[in-house]
Amino acid sequence: MNWYEKLNQYFPLEEMKSKQHMELLLKEKGDVYYKDEGPHHVLMYAEFPTFLFIDYVYVSKESRGQGIGHQLMDKLKKKNKPIILEVEPYDYKDSDSTKRLHFYQREGFKHAVSIGYTRKSLATDETNTLEILYWSPTGEDEEAIYEQMKRMYEDIHTYKDKEIYGKSYQPVDEVLTYNDGREADDIFTTLDKQRNEKNNK
Repeated sequence: MNWYEKLNQYFPLEEMKSKQHMELLLKEKGDVYYKDEGPHHVLMYAEFPTFLFIDYVYVSKESRGQGIGHQLMDKLKKKNKPIILEVEPYDYKDSDSTKRLHFYQREGFKHAVSIGYTRKSLATDETNTLEILYWSPTGEDEEAIYEQMKRMYEDIHTYKDKEIYGKSYQPVDEVLTYNDGREADDIFTTLDKQRNEKNNK
């Protein structure tokens, strides 16, 4: 399997960019968008002057638990910039969702509770809500993370969208919102609560 097939098998259709989109980013935005690939992993990320965005990270099932994910995060953390990524809302019935969140929690990521993020998939036409996680070596607040997410959305997610998909993604202000009174539970608090309930049974 090539790198794209690995990602395509692991990530839901509504979260995937097309192969053409990703190849264009690698070719035309090669100073910003990168692929880190090994026998058991694929990491796609964007590096901006003031932050990093993890677009996709995949570690093969047979090599999970061997520290590959931690090594990849370490490599990015050494750049000493905030790291941002998107995750699906927590689903305690989905063991993959739980494992993924435990991993990011161990890596010191926080949930940007103030940021709302809902976009329509051009592949499925369905509206998709995601949550934003971030790690910061310099104590950035959620408002700063929100501004960086907006830049990433316009530079990476919507890059040449009309040309590639025949239609455009929604404008950034429809997709991303910032509200420090947003009624959303901290994803990691919910995770801890579920874990405690499970342990007390």
